[in-house]
Amino acid sequence: MELIPRYKDQGYSDTDISRRRRWLEKKTSSKMDHVGAYSINGNDCRGNVENLIGCAQVPIGVAGPLLVRGSHADGQYFIPLATTEGALVRSFERGMRAITQAGGADVAIARDGNRASPIFAFQDLAGADHFQKTIPGHFTTLKEVGESTTSHGKLQAMKCRPAGRNVIVDLDYHTGDAHGMNMIARATQAVCEWIEDRYEVECFYPLTGGSLEKRGAAAAFHGGKGKGVTAAVLLTRRILRTHFHSTADRMQSLWHRTLVSQLQAGSPGYNGHYANGLTAIFIACGQDVANVSNASVGVTDFELQGDELYVSVTLPSLTLATIGGGTGLGTAAECLQMLGCFGTGKACAFAEIVAATLLAGELSFAAALSSGEFVNAHQQYGRNPPKTVPQGGRTTSTQA
Repeated sequence: MELIPRYKDQGYSDTDISRRRRWLEKKTSSKMDHVGAYSINGNDCRGNVENLIGCAQVPIGVAGPLLVRGSHADGQYFIPLATTEGALVRSFERGMRAITQAGGADVAIARDGNRASPIFAFQDLAGADHFQKTIPGHFTTLKEVGESTTSHGKLQAMKCRPAGRNVIVDLDYHTGDAHGMNMIARATQAVCEWIEDRYEVECFYPLTGGSLEKRGAAAAFHGGKGKGVTAAVLLTRRILRTHFHSTADRMQSLWHRTLVSQLQAGSPGYNGHYANGLTAIFIACGQDVANVSNASVGVTDFELQGDELYVSVTLPSLTLATIGGGTGLGTAAECLQMLGCFGTGKACAFAEIVAATLLAGELSFAAALSSGEFVNAHQQYGRNPPKTVPQGGRTTSTQA
């Protein structure tokens, strides 16, 4: 068995990256000219990726202007969207222009935190019951233990959830401008070890999935994973007609019928396509894209106010960062800088901008469906028939 080359310095030099790529080309009979064309310094990728061979290239479009009226983001922004889905950027831009024309999106952040949910197993129900009743009294000590592992993470709250002879403990942290999963994992491990030393714990697991990290579920509405953000706008009859070729009645009727459909499908919440905007922004801005799973849980609401329409998006689990992770790599840093959201003290502003962006996407998507323009728009902007199919390093012509 021939393993992927590691090299002495872990293989992040340009020479080692190139050697590994050539090795893979030979093993797979492929060509990776585009994979090998990138501007990121390989050594900057330590801690972000292993067995580096190059970079994926995703086109970045820009949409805007988007007027945001939040406590942290207040002004006009141009939004980078990394996508290969035709019509997506144009659609978001239409919603942004309407919001800006309407005076901007009002945005508010209700909560901010990140959660770990370790589980503790006890020999019997009595042990589990004793633990869940007494451990809250040690919160101050647990806070000190957890925070001793990090200079930024702060343990804010703790809640026990009994499950048979097991107890799940929700530990809610504030992680500043970082996503903070590594940060809170260290803190949670220390907390779990402190508990293990003082209670008759049969076993424990510090991360269980109960916090909804990279998982979408209705429990996201209870908070604890990311920022809880709401964005809203009031659209006049003129803006609805001019920008969306629709009316408040038609768009609210669409909302009602599709809400019924999503309820029958068992969706956690209701939205048109949060995942589209989230994925495009997350890729452009160096976010952990898998968090789209929990961040795309939310509720879009359309409310009639005479012949006007009040539209809001509520995102209970928006997980993002402006420091750490992939935020400092190449294009990600540039896109965050374009938004004025790179570095310390910028995560809340970034969250408000993202929420307003998703609001724009919901408006345009609903307008396209309610006016009957959806299919034609995708035919006009979204068609890019394949012209070639690479096969074993060679290119073969095909018919669209």
